Amino acid sequence: MSKKRDRRSAASSTRRDNRIEQSTRRDDSASDRKLVTIFILFFIVAPVISVIVYRFRFSSPSYPKESYVYQRGLVTTDANYQDVLTENSKVSENTSQRSYTYPVLGYITTWNSRGYEMAKRFNSKFTHLSPVWYDLKSQQASLVLEGRHNADKRWISELRMAGKALILPRVVLEALPVELLTKKKQRNKAINLIVTECKEMGYDGIVLESWSRWSAYGILHDPSMRNLALQFIKQLGQALHSVVSEKNHKQQLQLVYVIGPPSSQNLQQHDFGPKDLETLSEAVDGFSLMTYDFSNPQNPGPNAPLKWIQFILHLLLGSSGNSAQSLTGKILLGINYYGNDFSLSRDSGGGTILGRDYLALLEKHRPELQWDKNSGEHFFFYTDDNDIKHAVFYPSLKSISLRLEEARSWGCGISIWEIGQGLDYFFDLL
Repeated sequence: MSKKRDRRSAASSTRRDNRIEQSTRRDDSASDRKLVTIFILFFIVAPVISVIVYRFRFSSPSYPKESYVYQRGLVTTDANYQDVLTENSKVSENTSQRSYTYPVLGYITTWNSRGYEMAKRFNSKFTHLSPVWYDLKSQQASLVLEGRHNADKRWISELRMAGKALILPRVVLEALPVELLTKKKQRNKAINLIVTECKEMGYDGIVLESWSRWSAYGILHDPSMRNLALQFIKQLGQALHSVVSEKNHKQQLQLVYVIGPPSSQNLQQHDFGPKDLETLSEAVDGFSLMTYDFSNPQNPGPNAPLKWIQFILHLLLGSSGNSAQSLTGKILLGINYYGNDFSLSRDSGGGTILGRDYLALLEKHRPELQWDKNSGEHFFFYTDDNDIKHAVFYPSLKSISLRLEEARSWGCGISIWEIGQGLDYFFDLL
């Protein structure tokens, strides 16, 4: 600025006598140009730059509203069956872009082959994939790990090439719990079977399901048995962490543990609670929380009411002063990709429906989709060929997005049961 002022002052002094009038006109013109420049910069350029900066900071490429389903206005409470039938197979062109930045685990079952295809197609949407393959069972006085015949090495190889999702098969502990937990030899045998299978098959760890089985046997009501159960999980986690992944030699094998929701408003002794979360925090890499199956044929209704989910998270993680609060990043909030078709007759009945079943019902009955704001779920009624009324609850883009936002607000990951049961455009939210 000082150099400009010096040049302008020097030029003015040499021409002051004979070019005053011309200089005055030039100064007026320069002032006008300066005012115009300031106007453009202040009122036009600056706002544009501000908008660009705002979008860059707050609308990152992973923001879900950049996806196809948001652009089409499909994530709405005013959903209708025509849009579902027309749009359900359409997704964003870039299927590798993640919208949900926290961990995402997807379950795949052997009885629904569509899940295998979805895992390959949307591999980059997931951090973990868990094929439901293994059971650890008692065999006379010993143990056996069943399920290797389910393992598809070619599919695993294709997943490795398609993306970076870790492969953690699910293992269900069906072995007699008293024998398993009270005998050191049995515990060591179980852990050795699991770790050896991970090494030989090149897995990145496992998802373990046992708490619900132990609860059904009634052993979790006994404080000493409950403590042995926790010690077994810790021992297994430590054993897995002592082994590095074949895929990534810098990464330990991981343990994700399946936990269910509390059985009542107040935690019971057999429920998995905040103290258990803290006890296992170092040995377990993630907790797959089953926040679904709220209703059943005897009590028809929504599958996973949003307020119920919020209650469970508050009960498990507590307030900000609770030490369990720091473990929110290890919680994988359960989201169902299946629905239920309930019979509303006196002889209540019904059961699970998959995406293809849902679409068939929409095609046949052309129902009005209704939004239940209390549960945060869509549902509809129809009357079957036997004149029996039904209520159908199946996930929608809006219901899933609300649960993703709830998980995001806590800093939680998510776990999906199971990815073959959903509609294609559900994955556009991930």
